[in-house]
Amino acid sequence: MPNTANTPAIARSAASAERAHLATVRMSTADIARFLQDNLGQRLTARITNISDPRQVGKWACGDSAPRQDAEDRLRAALQVFQLIQDAESLYTARAWLIGMNPQLEDEAPLTVIAEGRFRDVMVAARAYVDGG
Repeated sequence: MPNTANTPAIARSAASAERAHLATVRMSTADIARFLQDNLGQRLTARITNISDPRQVGKWACGDSAPRQDAEDRLRAALQVFQLIQDAESLYTARAWLIGMNPQLEDEAPLTVIAEGRFRDVMVAARAYVDGG
């Protein structure tokens, strides 16, 4: 017999994940860079994308230049996870979740794990967080 006590939490995570995915694929790279710059700052956004000059994030946000594909992949992954947490909690919780140590990620910050290219690990941890685990 299925455990119906967990069904609302799982549905919450699935719905939040779907909305986060749709938001991410519909945004331009410039819009994503601008959103992350506004909510995480240039330095943290640069750290996620493994670039040394945080001012480059501002150029992406203005549309003056475009990131390399690996940097765009990291921007999109960070936005999707941010949106997932924000949808279920709040903007401030999403920011704190991304920069704080996470026990499901061996006490690494999710933004560091995204910078390493381990997007799926971060998404699994984000869904677990939303589901209360």
